[in-house]
Amino acid sequence: MRDKLTIFLATGAFVGYSPAAPGSLGTLWGVGAVWLLSGAGVYWNGAAVVVVTLVSIYIAHRAAAIIGQKDPKCVVIDEVCGLMTASFMVPFGSKTVILVFLLFRFFDILKPWPVSSIDRGMGGGAGIVLDDVAAGVYANIFAQIIIRAAAWSL
Repeated sequence: MRDKLTIFLATGAFVGYSPAAPGSLGTLWGVGAVWLLSGAGVYWNGAAVVVVTLVSIYIAHRAAAIIGQKDPKCVVIDEVCGLMTASFMVPFGSKTVILVFLLFRFFDILKPWPVSSIDRGMGGGAGIVLDDVAAGVYANIFAQIIIRAAAWSL
């Protein structure tokens, strides 16, 4: 029962098993999390990012052990952490959610340094999750720059 719950959570209610774009589908769970937290203050959002990341490291580690792979592609809980990181302190609105989603997916797929080093060098749940958090940091920085340069009204 515990293993089934772990797999359920790690795969984003099994969307990670989708044959088409499981990472992007998993990232949509992150959009939901960001939406739920959109009315909360910066401290609650920061705490949520930290707590969700720590819990996700544990879940991803257990799921990888259950599945028997170092970084199973069906595990998408890391995408939630990455998108939450990418959205941290970004004003919430439809334009910004789309921008952050696209930037996060870009950096998660491209894996620039140090994202690539984390992805290759770290093992277990930390390696699975923290490369997405690093991609989220890149996405956040670029989103902040674009939003300010464009002076978007939300």
